[in-house]
Amino acid sequence: MSVNFGSKRLVVGAHYGLRDWLAQRVTGVLMALFTFIVLAQVLLTKGKIGYEQWAGIFSTQWMKSLTFCVILALLYHAWVGMREIFMDYIKPVALRLPLQVFAIVWLLGCAGWALQVLWRL
Repeated sequence: MSVNFGSKRLVVGAHYGLRDWLAQRVTGVLMALFTFIVLAQVLLTKGKIGYEQWAGIFSTQWMKSLTFCVILALLYHAWVGMREIFMDYIKPVALRLPLQVFAIVWLLGCAGWALQVLWRL
């Protein structure tokens, strides 16, 4: 005789929660660490901060790469948040899908612009 302690819950959809929750926390920590690194470099710079000093902070290859990784983390962080907002509050699929496509296109455009700005310095 088997004992049934409740009905099995059927989980549908591609988003089960833990992956998104973890992605938000990991990207948030990465952005916070980057903020502290940049803040330390700004505070350790002698004299007045001008364009030359600011561009100098981001002129090394490791800083450009780190900055771009943080920008990608920021974009993924924003996408997870926006997707969750759309899924929770925009019920008509005919409205939600265009909003999600617009968000993806906008974030990819921001990534391209950030790449162009970083490697132009």
